[in-house]
Amino acid sequence: MIDLDIPGRGAIRLEHLVLDVNGTIAKDGRLIDKVARPLNALKDRFQIHLLTADTYGKQDSIDVMLGLKAVRLKPGNEAGQKADYVRNLGAEKVVAVGNGANDAAMLKAAVIGIAVLGDEGLAVEALQAADIFVLSALDAFNLLEFPARLVATLRR
Repeated sequence: MIDLDIPGRGAIRLEHLVLDVNGTIAKDGRLIDKVARPLNALKDRFQIHLLTADTYGKQDSIDVMLGLKAVRLKPGNEAGQKADYVRNLGAEKVVAVGNGANDAAMLKAAVIGIAVLGDEGLAVEALQAADIFVLSALDAFNLLEFPARLVATLRR
């Protein structure tokens, strides 16, 4: 859990980290190099949730590498499923990270949404819905590892 007091936004208690998988922490169905260690370091602060449509059919191996079990989305309305998942956790306690058009509603619903520009690109809808834009999942994890950076970025 991370407690933040962001000038202009107020007190926020982050308990959940919700991650899109492909395009955010994986590329072509394979975990991006060097993602596992910083993500695992956040397990003592957050309940980590992976959301995926498992487009490449390789999520089981990613789950093993991370010691997590991803939530597989049902075909159709993936955007709505992701946003509902965040709301069901309690959106005011969620930081969400994603890159795709189907992540936009999730990023908007979360108290803090982080859009990632990776090798797969970044959907304009996700960028517009996010509170913060970063170049990689590693950059997002660094913000969470050093939460004063979130305050510095989000203060008004």
